[in-house]
Amino acid sequence: MQAPHAPLPQWSVAWPVIAWCLLAGNMAGLAGGWWVALLAAGLIGAVLSAVHHAEVVAHQVGEPYGTLVLALAITVIEVALIVSMMLAGGPQTTALARDTVFAAVMLILNGIVGLCLLAGGSKHREQTFGQLGVSASLTTLAAIAVLTLVLPNYTTSIPGPMYSPSQLAFVAVVSLVLYGTFVLVQTVRHRDYFLPQDAEDAHAEPPGVKVAMASGGLLLMGLVAVVLLAKALAPTIELAVEQAGAPKAVVGIIIAMVVLLPEGLAAFRAAQANRLQTSLNLALGSALASIGLTIPAVAIVSLATGWTLTLGLDVKSVVLLLLSLFVTSLSLSTGRTTVLQGTVHLVLLATYLFTTIVP
Repeated sequence: MQAPHAPLPQWSVAWPVIAWCLLAGNMAGLAGGWWVALLAAGLIGAVLSAVHHAEVVAHQVGEPYGTLVLALAITVIEVALIVSMMLAGGPQTTALARDTVFAAVMLILNGIVGLCLLAGGSKHREQTFGQLGVSASLTTLAAIAVLTLVLPNYTTSIPGPMYSPSQLAFVAVVSLVLYGTFVLVQTVRHRDYFLPQDAEDAHAEPPGVKVAMASGGLLLMGLVAVVLLAKALAPTIELAVEQAGAPKAVVGIIIAMVVLLPEGLAAFRAAQANRLQTSLNLALGSALASIGLTIPAVAIVSLATGWTLTLGLDVKSVVLLLLSLFVTSLSLSTGRTTVLQGTVHLVLLATYLFTTIVP
């Protein structure tokens, strides 16, 4: 982390600007294989820049506010992207929110958490974290996930994996209440549950208010660029997936991976630095923000437009979701982790990805 008031690295300032220049060129109609390669390079650069600025802001405001910054910033932009695609695509996109949220939750619980546990365990043999904060996160996540993605399959007011308008409004309010209560507990009433357990996290002086404010602006600029570049690359990705003969759900997974890259890299770097508490705060907080904010937002769109919102998962996906929640609660139940837990999560991720391609 930087010394107090140190200037930001030039590359971290340049990449968001380059990304927006590429977006301007894309709007001007530039196309071709070389242009797609430039957009991909701009996307990677914007992701790396966003990670750097998120860490600067997080170090200035301290835990657990720092991890909340990146989780909320990415989720708000993700919600805006989903809502805009729903409005543009019409009733045909009623399952888009479900597929995106499910992919994000699975990638976070099994991918980001698994990589963090494996990387941290490989380097430090055993890592510790505060069990109370993780337990609160998993309790809230399990409740929201089941209420929004599983219960619609079993209600009877209307047929199919959908809620009636009154049920949808109720679940949207419940999701906001649960997420809002979690944020209150995390940042005010029981903030100590989410703080690092040792002094190793307090390893450098804060960067300074001016530097942190500049990083905050560049973070927002970079995150918006990441989502817009991912959207610009989506048709190319969709065509490649179609030519490969893979299911369309693979496109949603790829886009979710791109959107989650900034927080995934930040969590991975924290785990390598033996700051597993920060990694888990970021990963589980991102999963909660993704589902707790996305569902109410798309519910509002559905109620306003009269479109039926498909929320219930199929049987295979329900099994994988419940298994992931169960395994995560077990692997994080002792406050200590090794490479074993990381390996188990990554195997579940591989299973999810494989059964999506080969259902």
